[in-house]
Amino acid sequence: MATKVMNFKMEEAEILDMKKVASIYNISVTDLIKNAIKEYVDELKRDPYYRLTVNVQEASAEETEEILSAIESMSDDDLKISSTKRFKV
Repeated sequence: MATKVMNFKMEEAEILDMKKVASIYNISVTDLIKNAIKEYVDELKRDPYYRLTVNVQEASAEETEEILSAIESMSDDDLKISSTKRFKV
């Protein structure tokens, strides 16, 4: 996979803190950031919300209009929750 460059802004104190930690562990600040981001993204990918929505494709403009039209024509009674189910993921 190709390596790409990315820029972002951080508070100076956070940068100094990262440099200190990287120095103590004898790693580059780049590796520290890459490892932290990878760990955070992996954590988010384990989240049930992500796992339930990752493969859901967005609706086309036509499908979105159809769905919104159907919802707009519903009454408050139509939109009340009639039952609930719990799922353990």
